[in-house]
Amino acid sequence: MDIDARGPRFGAAVTTVVLAAVLITGSAWLLAWQTLAFALGAAGGVARSPYGRLFRAVVRPRLGPPTAFESPEPPRFAQAVGLVFAGVGLVGFWAGPAWLGLAATEAALAAAFLNAAFGYCLGCETYLLLRRVTVPAE
Repeated sequence: MDIDARGPRFGAAVTTVVLAAVLITGSAWLLAWQTLAFALGAAGGVARSPYGRLFRAVVRPRLGPPTAFESPEPPRFAQAVGLVFAGVGLVGFWAGPAWLGLAATEAALAAAFLNAAFGYCLGCETYLLLRRVTVPAE
């Protein structure tokens, strides 16, 4: 079942704010929250992530009906990629080196910002590229 394309973009906007706050404050606990959000999105799909639930409950009812839909698999893969970067960031913040935490968080922030601001999902594009390379043509 396809999902409202505005949902993942909303989630990317919230993620952008959270990751920017992590970099400003240096809060590993805030990064831990974002890591959990990525984990839930990767495990259950973006519609079941905290930001997806917020979108459905609060934002979507205030918008018109969706006009664009997308497959849930690419955004779900993007959440898994975000989970890896956030996890590496947590290791850097909690165990060191600190530059690793900053670099991983910055990379995740850059990807989230691209999606939020321009609708370009790096993780989704990577998923599609991997599918083209690994799935044989029929």
